[in-house]
Amino acid sequence: MQNIEIWHNPQCSKSRNAMELLDAKGINANVVKYLENTPTKEQIKDVLKKLNMKASQILRTGEDIYKELNLKQIDDEDRLIEIMLEHPILIERPIIIKGDIAVIARPIENLEELLK
Repeated sequence: MQNIEIWHNPQCSKSRNAMELLDAKGINANVVKYLENTPTKEQIKDVLKKLNMKASQILRTGEDIYKELNLKQIDDEDRLIEIMLEHPILIERPIIIKGDIAVIARPIENLEELLK
C-alpha cells in the first residue's frame, strides 16, 4: 500500500476516529500534527490540488477566528492560504493523503473509500 499521511488534531474526535480506522487496518500513517507543525504554503496548495477543492472549501467556518476575520467575504486563494498559515486551526480535519489523492475524513466513509 502507498504511504498514507494524515493531518491530525488529537483533540478532534473525527481525527481520532480516522486514526483508529487506520490503526484497525494496520496502516502506519505518517502523522502530521498540523497545529504544531503547520504545513507550508506549497503543501497546502498541493493538498488542495489532491482534494480538488478551493481554499474556502477546507476552512472551518465554525471557528471564532473565521468570523472575526470575516473570511466568508474573501475569495482570493493566496490570501486564504496565507490566513491558514497564520491560523492553522482554520484547516478542516482530518485530511488524509494517499499518493495523488486526498480526502477530508468527514464523514469517515471518505477515508474508507480512499483505502479501497
